Amino acid sequence: MTRPLIVATGAATHSGLRRPLNEDSYMASPPLFLVADGMGGHEAGERASATVIDEFARYIGRVDLELEDLLEALARARSAVEALSTDGSGRAGTTLSGVVVASVEGMGYWLTVNIGDSRTYRLADGELEQISVDHSVVQELIESGELTAAEAATDRRRNIITRAIGASSTGDADYWLFPAELGDRMLICSDGLTTEVSDERITQILAAEPDPQRAADILVDEAVQAGGRDNITVVIVDAVSVAARRGALLQADDVDADTRPREAAAGGVR
Repeated sequence: MTRPLIVATGAATHSGLRRPLNEDSYMASPPLFLVADGMGGHEAGERASATVIDEFARYIGRVDLELEDLLEALARARSAVEALSTDGSGRAGTTLSGVVVASVEGMGYWLTVNIGDSRTYRLADGELEQISVDHSVVQELIESGELTAAEAATDRRRNIITRAIGASSTGDADYWLFPAELGDRMLICSDGLTTEVSDERITQILAAEPDPQRAADILVDEAVQAGGRDNITVVIVDAVSVAARRGALLQADDVDADTRPREAAAGGVR
């Protein structure tokens, strides 16, 4: 069976310079590429993020994963994390962001999921686009016009999120489904990267380093060198072969990047 989307991947994580524990967890095994940033203290965050990632492990290797599978996994994850808060693990909670390699009528697609303020980006034709929308107080203030993006970056409320898995949050995840294109580079990361490294610098690194593992290592090292005030996790997913139509598999060398059409994708905790 021909896979509609073949990827190359890299992943790296670091506890940072100020946290005794790394409360981030991640998965980088086709078709799932996820980052979870735990919260709660006293190891609650570490357990929460690991619990959520574990709920998706049963889908590793699947080629027919659908949105319904994600919804079921998230429901199980929410129940499991809520159970942590009743067994003495404190106010356990976690974010979750990432992409799933999906197929629609034999064509390769990205299925993106997000809850909280971890992020999923796409680099295409040299442009970095944030696909996910932060579930945070400052994002709501940006959308209402009360803050600019520059002001939000230093606002004292920037770490307060409005949705999570656990931590007494009942907010739903967001989903986006859009066609994969040759040369797409997806970046999934915890906010330990984006609070230390600018989007401009992230773009430079992603565009300059072709190897996804090397790019992930460089991004994490850059965040550590910039201060490393939080845990840092990076997962990179490159589209190296994409089924453009039923029965046809295009590879990266078959298409000139300059001619590829693009379509635009369509009270907190902490």
